[in-house]
Amino acid sequence: MTSEQNTEDELELDDYRDDENQVIVRTHEKIKEELCGEIIKMEEGYVELRLVTIEDMLADELGLIHGGFIFGAADYAAMLAVNERNVVLVASDCQFLSPVKLHDEVNVIARVRHKEGRKRNVHVEAYVLDIKVFEGEFKTVITEKHILKLKLLEDEE
Repeated sequence: MTSEQNTEDELELDDYRDDENQVIVRTHEKIKEELCGEIIKMEEGYVELRLVTIEDMLADELGLIHGGFIFGAADYAAMLAVNERNVVLVASDCQFLSPVKLHDEVNVIARVRHKEGRKRNVHVEAYVLDIKVFEGEFKTVITEKHILKLKLLEDEE
């Protein structure tokens, strides 16, 4: 790596850190932690979340948590691992490996595995205690503007 590249990397890192050298969350700032998870640890390209399941997530009377909430926590973790203001999910390949029940503490770990231009691939795993309950690959893209402000289709005449 050249010294010029190293300086660019350092400047890029500085954009994500505050005065106490903590990583600043730059995306999905309005997420409700009780539904998508609380940040436990965050570094460049890496995040750990904890999601404690609640009654609002129940799928049935036996205490099964709807998988969409586990997916939501995994998606949120992937977005935080990328940590760009305009990151969006474009695809995922995931497996739900074990059921999650009411009051379980789900620990979600996300790592950026691959960067190519504006694309990022993020590997996400989720555990209840030492049991892996979810695993997935998330493909993301960093857009120049907010996804809702992009002109995706030409205006019809």
